[in-house]
Amino acid sequence: MTPAQRAMERLLTWSDLTACPAGCGTGQALRTARDEIVHFHSARDVDLHLTRRAIQRFHYDLGGSSAIQLVPNSCWVTVHLDCATDVDLLLSLVSVALKAHQNTPPPAPPAPAGCNFHRVTVLPRDAVADR
Repeated sequence: MTPAQRAMERLLTWSDLTACPAGCGTGQALRTARDEIVHFHSARDVDLHLTRRAIQRFHYDLGGSSAIQLVPNSCWVTVHLDCATDVDLLLSLVSVALKAHQNTPPPAPPAPAGCNFHRVTVLPRDAVADR
């Protein structure tokens, strides 16, 4: 079982989340009644809709993780799942995202599923460490 499958399996037990096709057209998603929260694009790469406010609040912590890729002006973060700890990180961040989405007013028109897919190139961690 891949890390993304493990994460999806665990998150599907959460009563707030249901599975659906990703709005961006690639992979599976988990959503609340109101918003898509998580896009599973591959066996290891996941986009998480944290909201701009949550990203600003946790920017330094997120930027310090080798599993997290931030994209300027995006309300999504990309999480690269290499190990069980990354899956645990994703689950913690999904909890933050759920809370963040509860505290934001719903958008007037449906928000486009503008996740980071095709906007992020995830480098192997060894390459990141060599910089």
